[in-house]
Amino acid sequence: MKNINFEKKILLSSYTTIKVGGFAEYFSKPNNTDEFINLIKWSHLNNQKCRIIGAGSNLLINNIFLKGLTICTKTMRSLKIDAITGIVEAEAGVMLPTMANMLAKNGLQGGEWTVGIPGTVGGAICMNAGSRNISLAKNLLSVQVIDTKTLEIYEIQKKDIDFQYRFSPFQQNNLLIISAKMFFEPKGNIEQLLETTKRNLKRKTETQPYDLPSFGSVFKNPTNNYAGKLIEELGLKGFKIGDAEISTIHGNFIVNNSSANSKDIFDLITVIQQKVLQKKGIFLQPEVRMIGF
Repeated sequence: MKNINFEKKILLSSYTTIKVGGFAEYFSKPNNTDEFINLIKWSHLNNQKCRIIGAGSNLLINNIFLKGLTICTKTMRSLKIDAITGIVEAEAGVMLPTMANMLAKNGLQGGEWTVGIPGTVGGAICMNAGSRNISLAKNLLSVQVIDTKTLEIYEIQKKDIDFQYRFSPFQQNNLLIISAKMFFEPKGNIEQLLETTKRNLKRKTETQPYDLPSFGSVFKNPTNNYAGKLIEELGLKGFKIGDAEISTIHGNFIVNNSSANSKDIFDLITVIQQKVLQKKGIFLQPEVRMIGF
């Protein structure tokens, strides 16, 4: 099989935004769709477990040896934008901030909010990532996937995907996202869109701890409430376990002060859940995906 390039025993902490993670038995960064598909086929034919990481945000990887193949999609960056029709085609590894800026430059409206999300298109669709009440699913037309069991490659229309708050079926099924087709409103005012995008990024960096390694938001917002607000009301900002700390800037962020390990972070998540449940009667569901626990 052509185009099979992987490394062995790679430390994954460099590939997560919280800078924590154990070793991958096999690791690869495909540059395009063909390489990605070949890697999936290789893992299938060799009975290797296969896991996908995008930008590594929203991801806690245990400090253990992870058997099988870990694929980082961040180098699958093909992005095609049609400024006239508003149709956008993006490989799974395209970073949302990159896409946000390109949309604005091409006069496409509706993606300005994505500039502050440090994830990939594939990851954002899988996690149904969003900001407040908006998510990328709103702009989605279809997704190209590969079935890890049958190796069949096909397109799924948005109407056939059951998106829910911070959830998509891709979190549970055998389908891996290769690329996505989206629609953004064309013929917008470019200057205005660039300004809004810039302002959105500024607001995010001022209200969230961008100077330290973190996941992004740790917990999903409960119905009619905010996880960060609940955590802050209990006076938990600044609370630490080891080198993992609840951010002093935003209660729904955990930061790695330098040498936090996966146990510190996992324990801190558990303590937050217990305290909020005891005092507020609300169980906070993690938004963070956990591997190897």
